[in-house]
Amino acid sequence: GSACTSGSLDPSHVLLALGLPHEIAHGSLRLSLCEYNTEEEIDYIIEELPKIVSMLRDMSPVWERIMKGEDYYAVQ
Repeated sequence: GSACTSGSLDPSHVLLALGLPHEIAHGSLRLSLCEYNTEEEIDYIIEELPKIVSMLRDMSPVWERIMKGEDYYAVQ
């Protein structure tokens, strides 16, 4: 979605339009960068983001079902 809707809790209308299930689209993450971001900030995100994603996936029943082999288009 656009920057003006980034505070919304609704899933991305773009991901929904692509056919992703609501539960999968709702779990999306959007990062925005600009010319003022420093290399150190980007390095920090590269370092920390995988840990954060892993922690969130560990809490997600949807991710657990996908890891068990369920087709994510069938996740409801």
